[in-house]
Amino acid sequence: RKYFMIEKLNHVAIVVPDLMKAKLLYEGAFGAKVSDVKTLPEHGVSTMFVDLGSTKIEFLHPLSDVSPISRFLKKNPNGSIHHLCYEVESIKEAVKSLRELGLSILGDGTPKIGAHGNLVVFLHPKDFLGTLIELEQV
Repeated sequence: RKYFMIEKLNHVAIVVPDLMKAKLLYEGAFGAKVSDVKTLPEHGVSTMFVDLGSTKIEFLHPLSDVSPISRFLKKNPNGSIHHLCYEVESIKEAVKSLRELGLSILGDGTPKIGAHGNLVVFLHPKDFLGTLIELEQV
């Protein structure tokens, strides 16, 4: 049996109550370059990235009360780390391998286009030490 391998940490995602405050904080306190806001209606979020070279920080904010992260923000009104994203070579192989192991992929398990234009899936926190995991094909 061949297992797929995670390659590197692509980003840490933080849900924030205010994207502009997050941008100003990271630019002012850390001198970070923060991208412009990108709206992803298919995921129900607005997002921005801090590029740190070897990895990124993603700021997420819900587009509406029905966004998948709106409930998370209500539970964490000051914001909090939401998920870790690991890169994989083949999302198809990753999904196949995880299913064979009986691990849970959120939604219908079909990879979707993520914020970077690449295929992504999310793995259930109950199977991964309480952490929501995103896999991104690069």
